[in-house]
Amino acid sequence: MTDTIAAIATAPGQGAIALLRLSGTEAIAIAEALFQGKKKPSLMESHRCYFGKIVHQSEVIDEVLLTLFRAPGSYTGEDLVEISCHGGVRISARILEVLLLSGARIARPGEFTQRAYLNGKMDLTQAEAVMDLIASQTERSQRSAMEQLSGRLGQEITLLRKELLAAMAHLEAFLDFPEEDIAPETGELLRSRIAKIGEHLQELLATAEEGRLLREGISVALCGAPNAGKSSLLNYLLGMERAIVSPIPGTTRDTLEESMVLGGFPFRFTDTAGLRATEDLIEQEGVLRAQRSAHASELCLHLVDAMLFKEPIVPIKEGELLVFNKMDLLLDCTVVKERHPTAILISCVTGEGIDLLISRIIEQVTNKNQVVIESISSSVAINKRHQACLQEALQATERALNIIDQKEALELLAVELHAALEKVGNVVGAVSTEEILGEIFQNFCIGK
Repeated sequence: MTDTIAAIATAPGQGAIALLRLSGTEAIAIAEALFQGKKKPSLMESHRCYFGKIVHQSEVIDEVLLTLFRAPGSYTGEDLVEISCHGGVRISARILEVLLLSGARIARPGEFTQRAYLNGKMDLTQAEAVMDLIASQTERSQRSAMEQLSGRLGQEITLLRKELLAAMAHLEAFLDFPEEDIAPETGELLRSRIAKIGEHLQELLATAEEGRLLREGISVALCGAPNAGKSSLLNYLLGMERAIVSPIPGTTRDTLEESMVLGGFPFRFTDTAGLRATEDLIEQEGVLRAQRSAHASELCLHLVDAMLFKEPIVPIKEGELLVFNKMDLLLDCTVVKERHPTAILISCVTGEGIDLLISRIIEQVTNKNQVVIESISSSVAINKRHQACLQEALQATERALNIIDQKEALELLAVELHAALEKVGNVVGAVSTEEILGEIFQNFCIGK
């Protein structure tokens, strides 16, 4: 990492301010060659802003604020320069151009954060949290990313590694120095220690589904016969007239997807064509797309006109939520509830039952009710990579317990504990490889 990298850190487009970053051994020298102000960058204090101009070959490009962060007290752990210029595609692009002409190279996606990791400014879980924070769509996902960025998951992994090292230390002392007459920590004591490590791993693995929901969102298909109120429900949840609603059956011919936040989780709702037999070729295609959407979604809301509750209902998808709409037209809902005790009754006109529906949706996808979710502080919410590492570590601890139970050679037990330690270490990058780093940073934006 002897070269110096540069990139535009703000999003493309026109704005009040654009920010460029420069990091590496020559960052200050490159800035000094281009910046003209009351003080040269080499003489500037760290973490201070200085006003001046960017000048290249007598061309004044822009008036800027230059901020210097001296190593190691910077984001990357290297000398880091940030240039705040007037917003606009041309100005920021021109400054980046002269930075490259002066000796820097364009940064790869995520390279500033990658350098922060390689220089010990953060572990891999914190580096991943940076991207999660940028991509967060809800307050809950933002809080979860901030928890991870602050090092909460790293602390859990550090504790796990200490637990594994403690078990391994005594065991290996006995294996390596039998003449010292060190009593091996075998039997119930060692088994209990490893079992607790396994429980700790399971607690972290239990957060994987919530992490997936926060990062990827939840797909919900609104399905049912024509005029059941699918488009009306989508409009009500969005708080705007997004889908066309009419009393004419077959108004919706294609799928319509919209995103929204419910209970702190991002959702993607798909309004679909009414499911019925039809001779209309266009409507037939709409019905096929509706069926595909239902089966591809994580949750299907099967909407039924409450006035038709006596008619037989054929499930669209296993695990669907049955929803009777237009309850405002019923004089008595008791019979519907008796016939379909698990169904949810709503009205898209009055809004009655919608809050209950939202609670049931959240409970269905998270296996927790809204009260429980709101009472829990932001969880660790591990991602797929963490899950894979911790799952392998758990399997190693399970094999270790089996070795103890079967009274097999202690050398085999040491092998499994080593394997668990390696997999746990991979989560934070204590034992990292180029493949892992490439996988993590390839999805970052340039400039971060």
